[in-house]
Amino acid sequence: MSELRPIVGNVASGPSPSPVSIAVQFVLTGIVWGSSFLFIAVALTGMTPAQVAGGRLLFGALALGAIVAIRRERLPRSRRVWGHLCVLAFSFCVVPFLLFAWAEQHVPSGLASIFNATTPIMTAVMAWAVFRVERLGRGQLVGIAVGIVGVVVIIAPGAVSDVGDSTVAQLALLGATACYGFSLAYMRRFLADAGLSGIAFAFGYIGPAAAFMILASPLILAEPMHLDLPVVASIVALGVLGTGIAYVWNQNTLRAWGPTRASTVTYITPVVGVGLGILVLGERISWNEPVGAAVVFLGILLVQQRLRLPRRARA
Repeated sequence: MSELRPIVGNVASGPSPSPVSIAVQFVLTGIVWGSSFLFIAVALTGMTPAQVAGGRLLFGALALGAIVAIRRERLPRSRRVWGHLCVLAFSFCVVPFLLFAWAEQHVPSGLASIFNATTPIMTAVMAWAVFRVERLGRGQLVGIAVGIVGVVVIIAPGAVSDVGDSTVAQLALLGATACYGFSLAYMRRFLADAGLSGIAFAFGYIGPAAAFMILASPLILAEPMHLDLPVVASIVALGVLGTGIAYVWNQNTLRAWGPTRASTVTYITPVVGVGLGILVLGERISWNEPVGAAVVFLGILLVQQRLRLPRRARA
């Protein structure tokens, strides 16, 4: 596979971040996003899934909007670019945020973080099969198949014993990561020449997503919220850090590394998510979940070409 091009073009102004800076932002993004599953679980104790999704988008948009205003970042002027950003508002924010919040009512936060690790495989599938912006070799196709096997290992034991809310929730989590994969490949296909900074680009889709949730607030706020300090702190942290600042770091990484390599941030998130779920929430994991996660990671390594299959002997 040839070297991936940047997602959103060159930075609108100022010097490009150094490789060390990009690596630090990549790790911090993984830590913050890994913690997000804990924040969602705590926020759900006093809010509905739609309220959690709306709250994180609102605080994320406010944080990014403040940074954009302070730094006087240039926002897009093209209606074409805004149209694509509105697509991302739904595919990268509204839909997956709702799915993750709903699913965490029925599965542990640590398991949700494990499913989030399928994002690189979903990204590769979408970039190859849907948008045709990447070519996959034999080893990468094998990696996708291995990743699917890993997902089956995670889901199958519970599904065999009882096809209930837990199984449906796990399928919803796969739907959320499919949205992420679609969105990352969509950026590569349609917004590679946007010429925006990471901050402006992230605000470009998180802002419209928050605006939509505000328009839907009569429905979202129909059910009462029970706000206490942990719930409020979790939703603010989820928005400002997980949906605001971390998205800026992610966009900088996307620009520097490309969609498939940048999506490997999900190597970090399950470690953080599972650890916090066990330490803070007292969650337990079944044998098949880490085993399935290991198989998924093997598939990701093949997709990312960090492991390669032996070459066939030439005649």
